[in-house]
Parts: sequence; structure tokens; C-alpha cells
Amino acid sequence: MRRVIHRELRRIWRQPRYLVILTLGIILSFVFFATLMNEGQPQNLPVAVVDMDHSYLSRRVCHEMNATQGVHVVAVYDNHTEARKAMQRGEIFAFYEIPKGTYNEVLQFHAPHFGLYTNTAYLLAGSLSYRQLATLGMLAAGAVQREVLRKKGFEEEQIMGLIQPIELDTHPIGNPWTSYRIYLMTTLFPAIVAFIVLLHTVYLIGRERQERTLRNWMNRAGGNGLKAVTGKFLPYTLWYSLLTLTGNLLMFGPMHFPFEGSWPALVLTTLLLIAAAQSAGIFIACSIDDPPLSMGVTAVYGALSFSLSGFSFPVESMPRLFESLSWLYPIRHYYLAYRDIAVFGNGFGHYWPHLCALLLFGLPLLAGAFMLNKQCERSTHA
Repeated sequence: MRRVIHRELRRIWRQPRYLVILTLGIILSFVFFATLMNEGQPQNLPVAVVDMDHSYLSRRVCHEMNATQGVHVVAVYDNHTEARKAMQRGEIFAFYEIPKGTYNEVLQFHAPHFGLYTNTAYLLAGSLSYRQLATLGMLAAGAVQREVLRKKGFEEEQIMGLIQPIELDTHPIGNPWTSYRIYLMTTLFPAIVAFIVLLHTVYLIGRERQERTLRNWMNRAGGNGLKAVTGKFLPYTLWYSLLTLTGNLLMFGPMHFPFEGSWPALVLTTLLLIAAAQSAGIFIACSIDDPPLSMGVTAVYGALSFSLSGFSFPVESMPRLFESLSWLYPIRHYYLAYRDIAVFGNGFGHYWPHLCALLLFGLPLLAGAFMLNKQCERSTHA
């Protein structure tokens, strides 16, 4: 195995561009997500107001919208058509429509209706604009109701009891700032690394086939397939693990992402994730001896991991078939272990099943090594 490691290090030294490009890809991915939403959420999303009332109340609503974090009023229109066309052009993501006579209806103790329109074709921008403006609408309704109750002679405590009889005390666990940067980086960054490791593993074995150096590789390992694959991929295991752990150190250190658990446990989970991704790649590359086809199958398998791992849509809500398929992805078990370690700070008794699941990905490694032995034996006899 030592001879195989030495052989692979020489190959990396002679042709470093593949490893350098993939390393730069991982680093750029980290930098992209780290700087994408430095403030936690998108800020100053463009919104508008259709003011057909031109009253103190409508001007007050515009002022409160500008004071709301995350949105910024970029235009005030006189009719619905202008606002709709601006939304269709992508100039705004949402707008309030204040009908004519709204303020008079408030003074007469009637219930006027505001219209709230959002463009949810842009999922993040549309949903955030809707949330901010819907909250503002509820606050505006509460403010109007408070003024009405004051004029009727109610005390302040009675007014608050009528407007908000139950006060909610929220505690977002694992992400108290509800920062999208924390959500994206702790989920997408390890998934991207695992995907790159998977593709690179299949490519390296396919390259051995294309260059017809498979026999030389096996001879260096003494004809032992397990030693061959272990020695060849051990340098990459250490390198990709180092990159992932460096990213975790930056996230949970200088970037101050919440972390409640054990660092050794997270280090172990990271090493198992990289090794499991390599094991899956070895199995695919050894079971499909056509390099282009194996790369295509790997791309499909790896791409589905972003959907079936459960970080964007809960696995428990998927059809039973897809819920079962999710267990075939190392990143799924990494997420479950990460949740127990970093988010909840649970002990070993909670996350050991997920570590065992990652260890079970050693079985495809053994199967791939066995198939590699058989393929070399057939080529020798041929």
C-alpha cells in the first residue's frame, strides 16, 4: 500500500491541475456562500406602494415600510397597472395597494382592506418580501385598533390585552438569528465537497482504465484490490477532509456559527463523510468499466443527493420510495449526525447510529475492490 501511495503522489505531482481545480472549486464555493448574504438575509429588497388614498395613513404606511428591515420602497404608483408592470419587469418583488377612502373608513370604524401582491417566482425574494410586508400589515392593523380603543377610553393594559391576548416568545434553535447564510453554508458546503469527492473518485479510476495503467496500479499493490484502492485514495481522503474541517473551523470560529457539541465528534463525522463518498465512487467506477458511462451515472447519483438528503425538503414528507433511497447517500447521515452534534449538542448515544451508517459505506469499498481484482484477473488471462 505504501508503494501505491507513493505512485499516486507522483501522479499528482506530474499532473496537479485536476486537484488544483477541484480545490479552487471548493474554496470558491465557500467564499461565495460566505459572502452571498453577509448580513444573514437579503436586504433592501425593492417594493412599492399603490397609493390611491393620498392620506396621512397611506403616507404613514410608506414610512413604516421604509423603516422595515429587509425591504425598501423604490416607487409609489397611482394605479394597480403601473405596479403590476413594474413587477413583471422585475423592478419590484411586492407592493401594497391602498384603496381610495381607506383613511375615512378607519375614522368611521369600518374595516378597510389593503391588497398585498408578491412575486413568488423568485422564491427567496418573494417569500421574504411577503413575510416583511405581512408583518407590517398586522402591526398597522394593531396600531389602528389601538388608536380606536384609546378614543373609546380603554386603558393601555386593556388595549394590549385585546390586541394581543397571547404574546409569543420564539426560540429558533440552531440558528437564533434566522440567518440564511448559516443555513446555506452548513448544508450546501459539505454537500458540494461530497459531490466533488464522488466525481473525482470515479474520474481517477476511469483515468486508470483509459491510460491502460490498471495492471500497473494493481501490481504496485501486490495484486490486492483493497490495498490498491486504499493506497490510491488515502491522500485525497486526507486532503478533502482537511479542506472540509478548515471550512468548519472558519464557520464555527471567526464566523461565529452556533456550535453546541464536541469537536472530535465533528472531525470523525467529516472523515467518515469523505471516506463514504469515496467508497460510493469506487463501487460505481469498479462496477461500470466504461468511464464515460460511470461518470454519467455518478453525476445523476450525486445530483439527486441535494434533493434526497433532506436539507431542502423533509425526507419524512417524501413518498416511501424516496424516503428509502435517501439512506443510500452519505450526506444524509452526515446531516443527521451534524444536527445532533452541532445543533443540539447531544452525546454519543444520540448520533452513533449515523456514524455506523457512514461506516457501512465501507461495504461498497470492499465490493469495488473485489470487482477490481476480478477485472484484473480477466485482463491477465486475456
